[in-house]
Amino acid sequence: MARSFPDGRAKDPSSDRSSKRIPPPRGPRKQAWGHFWTHLILSAAVLLTASPLLFALVKATQTSAQVTGPSLLPGLSFLDNARAAWVGAGLGHYMLNSTLVAVCVTLGKTVLSLLAALAFVYFRFPLKGVLFAAVLLALTLPTELLIVSLFDLVSGGLQWADSYAALIVPFVASATGMPLFRQHFMNIPSSLSDAARMDGAGPLTFLYRVLVPMSWNTVGALAVIQFVSAWDQYLWPLVIMQSDDKQVVQVGLSKLIDLESQGNWGAVMAGAILTLLPPMLVFTVLQKQFSKGFALGQDK
Repeated sequence: MARSFPDGRAKDPSSDRSSKRIPPPRGPRKQAWGHFWTHLILSAAVLLTASPLLFALVKATQTSAQVTGPSLLPGLSFLDNARAAWVGAGLGHYMLNSTLVAVCVTLGKTVLSLLAALAFVYFRFPLKGVLFAAVLLALTLPTELLIVSLFDLVSGGLQWADSYAALIVPFVASATGMPLFRQHFMNIPSSLSDAARMDGAGPLTFLYRVLVPMSWNTVGALAVIQFVSAWDQYLWPLVIMQSDDKQVVQVGLSKLIDLESQGNWGAVMAGAILTLLPPMLVFTVLQKQFSKGFALGQDK
């Protein structure tokens, strides 16, 4: 029913809707200013985050006299500084050792995490929930907290001190990737496992032919995290390794700092830049898998 004004005229119901007008769209000028401030804020955040790396990169190109000065202009001595770090301080040999350890840890932890997730999702066994809770509890215990007992086990019981096994095996038996693979496997339809069982495929065949091809994004994301984590190990190699020829790059970089701190800080900065290259290469190669592996939604 139409309502009336005080003077007796009928009020059109459509006038209520017309009074609530949609605000006009922003003009091109306001949109341009909005994009400008957005890009300015994001650029400032990126510059602030990357400023330590940019500072090290600039100082790596300067001579010894320029490094200690206030100049922030790039120099021409990067190759000389890199050669001093790579050959003079033996950083190349340390990086080779770290690459071997990081690759072995990444491969071993990925395979072990896949097998453990397969057991927790597709098998039934006693105390399954208790064991999974124990695995999650192990994630809360940092290596630094267990370093004394781990040292006694590796050096005394296993006699692995000063060997590559001491750097690889303790970090392969880690619970980092198992919950991630378990959650991913739980999102896969159970009809696939039923179909594989009807076709006569065993658990390992089902893992190799079905689960792994459907999990490449998760595998790539976990591989990046595992490689960077193994590459950045410092405290445990410093404690367990005695011989310098088997030492990793982070300890070697600290020795380079002690060696060059009284002289060529440009070589120290160049060495720090060189140690960043392998993790950056791994991240660049697996960037697509890393992004999709942690993406939210059904497009994983």
